[in-house]
Amino acid sequence: MEFNYFMPTRVIMGGDCVVKNRALLGELGKKALVVSGKNSARINGSYDDVAKALAANGQTHVLFDRVMSNPTVDCACDAAELIRREGCDFVIGIGGGSPMDAAKAAAALALAAVDRAAVHGASYTRALPLVEIPTTAGTGSEVTQYAILTSQSGDLKKSIGSPVLFPRYAFLDPRYMRRLGRETTVNTAIDALSHSIEGMLTPRSSEMSNALARESIAIIAGLFDELVHMKKDDAGRAAASAAALSPEVREKLLLASTLAGMVIAQTGTALVHAMGYELTLEWATDHGRANGLLLGAFLKFVDERERAAGIPPRIPAICAALGAAGNSMTLDEFSRLLDKLLGVREKASCEQIEAWAQKSAATKNAKDAYISVQKSDIIRLFEQSLG
Repeated sequence: MEFNYFMPTRVIMGGDCVVKNRALLGELGKKALVVSGKNSARINGSYDDVAKALAANGQTHVLFDRVMSNPTVDCACDAAELIRREGCDFVIGIGGGSPMDAAKAAAALALAAVDRAAVHGASYTRALPLVEIPTTAGTGSEVTQYAILTSQSGDLKKSIGSPVLFPRYAFLDPRYMRRLGRETTVNTAIDALSHSIEGMLTPRSSEMSNALARESIAIIAGLFDELVHMKKDDAGRAAASAAALSPEVREKLLLASTLAGMVIAQTGTALVHAMGYELTLEWATDHGRANGLLLGAFLKFVDERERAAGIPPRIPAICAALGAAGNSMTLDEFSRLLDKLLGVREKASCEQIEAWAQKSAATKNAKDAYISVQKSDIIRLFEQSLG
């Protein structure tokens, strides 16, 4: 048994944990750049808590609240320029994966002389101290060394990665998620589930990462009923009734998401993410939903290849973690569950599938796959998922 496990982020979880642990922020510098989306951090109370904690410490901050879904290279570079212009000496990211990734990238770009066209290919050896505060339960970015940015041309989603991008602190407060609607809650839960499942199906998986992955999968699987039956009101938000998720469920989803982030920090993701990016870029499909649309067919593909090659199987451990009361969930049952969570599936044309498969086959996820994959395999997976 050989593996190398490195996760330097200190994780602090609990209600009001930002304010209660404000002394930790006081160690990072005098002035922070706070990175968020346009509205959500104000609505869920996370920004108010950060501002309160910083003020109590005698620290100041500047707010960069222009992060969009799927942040671009330009967005991250604009935030880095604001850091330099305002003299900020640490960065706090608040939100889902988009603001947290933009915060990471800005923390590194502020100290790097990198042209905007070269951001994805650059090497990053320094970054400002970084704090991440997730307000959705799915991305796990608060405990990874990666930031996903969309290229300037808008046709490529790709990560930058370096150990210096690991946050110093991650503050997990499930209160920030109490207003999330069904769509966001389900999509982010599927994203976390996909992280752990894919993490078990990469060449870099280990006994350590698999232990975290199985626990994350089991936590989410134990909440499938709550997610399936979560209702919507007319505005698309969680119904303010018994159908809304309890604080305990929100807490479990947040823990599972962070565990899944710890998994992919060690293993990376598999083919599902590379394929899903194409849906996000062309259709603006939510990242977690894109993964969910592809995940069932992908697991069946891996299962077939494992059986044909006679190699030690990994799928049974995933099915066992997905099951309840000691019973494994079959892949067919899992596919039917995904259909309940996702609803009506999008349909892709043959031309779209061909173009997506061409790009997906050229990715690192496809080339370094645990199970050998060809372009024809990717076409089949797209067809089975979206045909």
